[in-house]
Amino acid sequence: MTQGPQLCLHRTVVLVGMMGCGKSAIGRNLAERLAVPFVDSDAAIEKAAQLTIAEIFARDGEAFFREREAEVLRRILSGPPGIVSTGGGAFMAERNRASIAEMGVALWLDADLETLWERVRHKDTRPLLRTADPKATLTEIFHARRPIYAKAGLRLAIAANATIDDTTQNAIDLLAGDTNILERK
Repeated sequence: MTQGPQLCLHRTVVLVGMMGCGKSAIGRNLAERLAVPFVDSDAAIEKAAQLTIAEIFARDGEAFFREREAEVLRRILSGPPGIVSTGGGAFMAERNRASIAEMGVALWLDADLETLWERVRHKDTRPLLRTADPKATLTEIFHARRPIYAKAGLRLAIAANATIDDTTQNAIDLLAGDTNILERK
């Protein structure tokens, strides 16, 4: 039986995009397929704070959370190459975009608004959507953030009906287009 090409990740890939685009699910699968570490930056923040993101927002506010997020992201990026999923707002901060560009590469998982709404509408774990009209809030955030996400080094369109495995393979193919990021040996 012939083994396929070995994949060697040279730079940390930071998944960015809206809540519900699949950063955590794709990130875990991608890390497993590439045999590299996976870190969910929100989970790392929660572990360090021993509070949920929602509790941090409620107790300390968004500005405090964004400070911790930047610190954790920089620490993760300084480690060995791996896959990192970020919270939807992490890429909005210029300092985070600069850290990612310096020590890794940003991969924007670009899902359309309706796909995002279908994925997040029944979850109460999204502090930014705890509003009187969560769909209007999501729509506003979506339109405000798209131009910033477009600054990512790489973009992967997310098909509404694609499986996690299909999307992961599309990500691998995209990353392998630059041997400075992912090399097939």
